[in-house]
Amino acid sequence: MRSSPYSRTAIALHWLITVLIIGNLVGGLLLEGLFDAPDAATRQLGFTVVQLHKSIGLTIMLLSLWRLAIRLRAGFPPLPLHMTGTEKVLARFTHYGFYVLMIAIPLSGWVMVSASPFGFPTQWFGLFEWPHLPIAASKATSETASEAHELLAFAAIALILLHVAGALKHHFFDRDDILARMIPVLRRKI
Repeated sequence: MRSSPYSRTAIALHWLITVLIIGNLVGGLLLEGLFDAPDAATRQLGFTVVQLHKSIGLTIMLLSLWRLAIRLRAGFPPLPLHMTGTEKVLARFTHYGFYVLMIAIPLSGWVMVSASPFGFPTQWFGLFEWPHLPIAASKATSETASEAHELLAFAAIALILLHVAGALKHHFFDRDDILARMIPVLRRKI
């Protein structure tokens, strides 16, 4: 059986970060409804969920920095020779885009919270208080960061859909090993 050009650590980080991102995107989309609820219990649930959302986001950022360090050290695996120039550009755009978004989305959320005039602390999974960035409290800065956070999240959703479509195309139409690189049980015996 051929081995993957990705290390076990890289594969584990890929799937862990994937699960955390999808969970946080879903949670982020549901958050607003909790804060606008008429009853206090649902609004309190919103504050609990937002703390979890922030903790997961910061964890995604840290894991992504680790993943980026691995990628910079190991380089990118070669793309299949049968890929067209456009497919290669899309593949690289998707990979670079993910690294940018996996760091920029949590960072914009951190800026939003740090600049918020409300000064709510971030409790990292209830274990300790995550420090705010050393920036002045500013409603305008917090709102700008909030808008960026939301736009970047929607860009991530689009990129995820592109990434999944590409992986499925490679597996079912091109019948190459691209998807099997990240899902070892799909590897074909040679």
